[in-house]
Amino acid sequence: MSEYKLSASLEGHEDDVRGVVFPSPNLVVSASRDATVRTWKLLSPSPPKYDCSISSHGSAFINAVAYIPPSSTYQDGLIVSGGKDTIIEVRQPGKPPEDNAERLLMGHAHNICALDVSADGGWIVSGSWDGSARIWSIGKWECEAVLEGHEGSVWGVLAYDKDTVITGCADKLIRIFSPTGKLLKTLRGNKDVVRALCRVSKGHSSRAEIASASNEGVIRLWQLNGRQVGELLGHESFIYSLVSLSNGELVSSGEDRTVRIWRGMECIQTITHPAISVWGVAVCAENGDIVSGASDRVVRVFSRSTDRQAEPQVLQAFEDSVKSSSIPQEQVGDVNKEKLPGPEFLEQKSGTKEGQVVMIKQADGSVTAHQWSQGAQQWMNVGTVVDALGSSGKKIHYLGMDYDYVFDVDIEDGKPPLKLPYNLSQNPYEAATKFIEDNELPIGYLDQVANFIATNTKGATLGQPSQPQQAAPAGADPWGSESRYRPGDASSAPIPSTASTSKPKVLPQTQYLSITTANLQTVRKKIEELNEQLIQEGSKDVALNPPQVELLRALIKHLEQSPAAASKPSPAVANGLDLVFNIVTRWPAAQRLPGLDLLRLLAAASPSTAEYTSSSGQSIVEILESSGVFEDKDRSNNIMLAVRAFANLFVTEKGRNLVDTKFDSIHSLVKTSSLGTTNRNLTIAVTTLYINYAVLCTSASHSALPSSIDRGLALMEDLTGMISTATDSEAIYRSLVAAGTLLTLGEEVQMAAKEVYDIESTLQKVKQRGQEPRINGVIAEIKSLLA
Repeated sequence: MSEYKLSASLEGHEDDVRGVVFPSPNLVVSASRDATVRTWKLLSPSPPKYDCSISSHGSAFINAVAYIPPSSTYQDGLIVSGGKDTIIEVRQPGKPPEDNAERLLMGHAHNICALDVSADGGWIVSGSWDGSARIWSIGKWECEAVLEGHEGSVWGVLAYDKDTVITGCADKLIRIFSPTGKLLKTLRGNKDVVRALCRVSKGHSSRAEIASASNEGVIRLWQLNGRQVGELLGHESFIYSLVSLSNGELVSSGEDRTVRIWRGMECIQTITHPAISVWGVAVCAENGDIVSGASDRVVRVFSRSTDRQAEPQVLQAFEDSVKSSSIPQEQVGDVNKEKLPGPEFLEQKSGTKEGQVVMIKQADGSVTAHQWSQGAQQWMNVGTVVDALGSSGKKIHYLGMDYDYVFDVDIEDGKPPLKLPYNLSQNPYEAATKFIEDNELPIGYLDQVANFIATNTKGATLGQPSQPQQAAPAGADPWGSESRYRPGDASSAPIPSTASTSKPKVLPQTQYLSITTANLQTVRKKIEELNEQLIQEGSKDVALNPPQVELLRALIKHLEQSPAAASKPSPAVANGLDLVFNIVTRWPAAQRLPGLDLLRLLAAASPSTAEYTSSSGQSIVEILESSGVFEDKDRSNNIMLAVRAFANLFVTEKGRNLVDTKFDSIHSLVKTSSLGTTNRNLTIAVTTLYINYAVLCTSASHSALPSSIDRGLALMEDLTGMISTATDSEAIYRSLVAAGTLLTLGEEVQMAAKEVYDIESTLQKVKQRGQEPRINGVIAEIKSLLA
């Protein structure tokens, strides 16, 4: 069978294309972060030409799109879309966007990220960040069932057949429901967030019935009885979309810039895109063509039929755009240029499998990446590897700091260019925002500057660090005056409150909080005491040996220094982290408490804690998750100290970078493990963590980011529940401060707090119970924000 080649590149969207559907050979539908749904109608098949129309124009990102087949009532079918505004819009494809939609389906409380339509056209299934999926009847346009029990965002939904609905969740589980909402089965085995689902055609060599894709870059094949029957390996990063062809082949797309075609258990073709993310892929059931949507704002159609492929010059232009795209060195690992083969390798050696990548040192010293095409039996140039430290290969020193890039930006003729420093670990919008603020430029330059950064560092994997903000120490010694550990007696010192006076207002909170007070010598003594018990019990394989005990003492001595001295790089910390993580992961759960206490202190004291990675590449977040600490609800004090460690990470810039990028994982772990707890200290630890996230979301570097709104809504749901159920005054106060700070994000969060989470009623109930002046003061400030 011939390979897919480009049929058409459809340009018009002004931001990432997040979703695509391919209902017929004559129609493509796409949804974008530019808040539009567009239809692309085929005008001529050879060469393929399409006409673009805007079908829907909303006010917020649109993440998902689906299509209801034609019926006697709607002869052109219906387009279904959903996104950040939490509303599912149902619209006829031929109507202009200013006309009313056929239906608006409301019920989800958060971002809608997945949609599917049953094969008989009887119902729609939707998935949302609110942790639910919903079944909507077509015709009645009512919510028939809510699929509950998820412990995270529902990223994938599949209307498998008339009796079966399947969901994929951020909690790593796949759940099988009936359309009435009854949970039938749970499939376990994914090691990361489940992003996409599709049915597998009968006759597949694995005998699978469905396939799932996840953030770990693996496609898993399942039978509906819960048995995993295969894995497809090849993607090098997150997989975002997964569909099946009528001939039994699967098609996937992801963060590694590729669309991949799978036959049986093998990848038979890899289509590399000149973009960072390929968000969505869909197939046309009638002719087998496929369509992709990517972060470069382009919708692309690919076909195996030579009659429907683009003209030679268009194919060449696409190939050239892939060649000219840059691949950051961090995506391909360490590259020793001196040991790389030259261009002759491409003529002398064949690849061993589809998608295999080799690095080639060119005559000019540059390094290019080449991908093996099994179908074409040749190496394809897929880009140039750029040094992650900018073009010079070295960090650039500017204003006392090191950067990967320092750009010259000409703002006005006749004046010297302004300096724009940038690290690859930054989000372009954050760097652009700071540049505009530092140079007192109009905010209208924001998109232009951010696009300049993205263009000139094309292909980079970007994180979301924050700007330094001073931490305000808060907390109490969790150790008693004896050597016995007594976390139940510990209390977190109240955060400063001025609401009861006419002094400056409490909201918004602008300082990060930490819980750092401790008796370090008592911590050391308890660890050594428990270590002796392990040795006596014959557990020498996990116990500390004499050199490790000395290392523990050196670590304690280092932490007893002033905060400034303790934060400096030290062998005691570098070596001590391995020791501490050994205690919190390998010691019996009943004996991990002092190790977790030491870890929460290290989280605040040293950025090395946030930078630490295990031999398997896990950060502190993944290490604590895999340790089982959040699953053992009988040991709530262990959970409490783990949550304190997360909260303390906000003290250092490296820590803020980590908790920023790991928000979904941390939020899911903390929410699940603390739900319904009666442990006062755990509740206060959670509210402290939420305050810190609120400060981060509302900081100058983050408040304009779409993710901050999404996170604010997720946290607001938790906080309103905590405010209404908490009985401890400190827990109530901290919940109110976190919620009030999030309300300063703007109208979207304020409306959700009022209309979805009924915060006004909650505040009234709290006030009626009679509260301290500081609590009543914050309630008054929140009411003022909501007015």
